[in-house]
Amino acid sequence: MVKAKKLQKKSFFDVTSSLTAAKISLYAASAEELNGRIVKLDLTRSLRGKGLELKLKVKVEGSNLNSEPISLELAGSYIRRAFRKGADYVEDSLITECKDAKILIKPFMLTRNKVSRAVRRELRNAAREFLISYLKIRTSKELFTDIMTNKVQKELSLKLKKIYPLAFCEIRIFKLLLDPVALKVSEKAEKREEIRAEAEKEAKIEAEIESEEKAEKKISKKAKIEKKE
Repeated sequence: MVKAKKLQKKSFFDVTSSLTAAKISLYAASAEELNGRIVKLDLTRSLRGKGLELKLKVKVEGSNLNSEPISLELAGSYIRRAFRKGADYVEDSLITECKDAKILIKPFMLTRNKVSRAVRRELRNAAREFLISYLKIRTSKELFTDIMTNKVQKELSLKLKKIYPLAFCEIRIFKLLLDPVALKVSEKAEKREEIRAEAEKEAKIEAEIESEEKAEKKISKKAKIEKKE
């Protein structure tokens, strides 16, 4: 006779983050199970409508669960809302370094009117030069904070204003580049988290359907009894 596996009791674990005051609670059987898990936080509400998504990696440190930021990404819908007729956009993608990490950064700029290719090229080159010099003297944590508080974007916009005034100046993607092995582990953890979240969602829907079916059967049974009486 095969013995049934004993189900582990799951509970919620609080995760702290130095970047946001948002409460992070993760459901798992143990704290160790959460080590390396990728958490996605929608910062739209806390940033007053700015559609920014923060990704954090959970780390077990003693009896505490802490998290380290790994990327920031601006929602495509937020960028699309900023578009205006009769304007040009300028974007770039560069890999550079800060004090403690290698970084992928993608700035995105929108001009107030149509401009020539030469102006767009000058804006792109000036933005690249500014960002490389800005990033290399700061740590990754400082940069995450500066982007979330719009400090980098404001300074970049003022710098580019001398070339051509911008209607929109943002950092579309800011991401720490991990070593290949760590990156693969991170991607697998993220995929597992997405599958788990989808499974929980499906289970919830099934439970709601089952509950509704039971309620309908109960009502139907009661109606039949009343009809007989």
